[in-house]
Amino acid sequence: MPETQPIIEIRNVDKFFGDFQALSDVSLTVNSGEKVVICGPSGSGKSTLIRCVNRLEEHTSGQLFVDGIELTGETRNIRAVRMEVGMVFQQFNLFPHLTVLENLTVGPLRVRKISKADAIARARKYLERVHIPEQADKYPAQLSGGQQQRVAIARSLCMEPRIMLFDEPTSALDPEMINEVLDVMIELAESGMTMICVTHEMGFANRVADQMVFMDGGKIVEIAPPSVFFTKPKNPRCREFLDQILEH
Repeated sequence: MPETQPIIEIRNVDKFFGDFQALSDVSLTVNSGEKVVICGPSGSGKSTLIRCVNRLEEHTSGQLFVDGIELTGETRNIRAVRMEVGMVFQQFNLFPHLTVLENLTVGPLRVRKISKADAIARARKYLERVHIPEQADKYPAQLSGGQQQRVAIARSLCMEPRIMLFDEPTSALDPEMINEVLDVMIELAESGMTMICVTHEMGFANRVADQMVFMDGGKIVEIAPPSVFFTKPKNPRCREFLDQILEH
């Protein structure tokens, strides 16, 4: 069971882009070791919310704490939080001119300031963990989409974060490549990593999530464990969404 110690606290957060309100009075607590899956229709604020967690977006009002550190305009706080939070995007965002091994070592070398030998050892360890150790000397363009996304996951793990954020990590993949990425994420979840995942992969969500979060119109409208969320959702909009997505 996850610990009951909060590692992420989002309190009454609003986010505006000009006149458009992307997040409205959002509050969410994630405990250490907990797996939270966020779902909802396009434009509901899911990606904006998790981008606020590592300050890729700046929330307009409210409070956001990560591992006890409040995210404010203080640059030191942002840097401290990003050291502990890994993020995997829809697009792989690998450096095309670097090999897989070089992609994995650049962060630990420059940010964690570890030795080159330690960075390489760490990179090889996490390539083993995502089941592609043989791809270390290839360039991203030589890999499939599924392999590139697993490299992106390994790259985040090389920073040895306490929290992993996933923003629809399988949405850019061909269908046959989705499971190889989800399998790695399942293994990561089972290892006890704190995770927030934005995804429409409901089979994965039902298997790993401690809490399901449904967003609509920039608000959290339902939070429930999977056993309740998938069988007896209370919110009509949530029921409608699940009916549509589970048909496919």
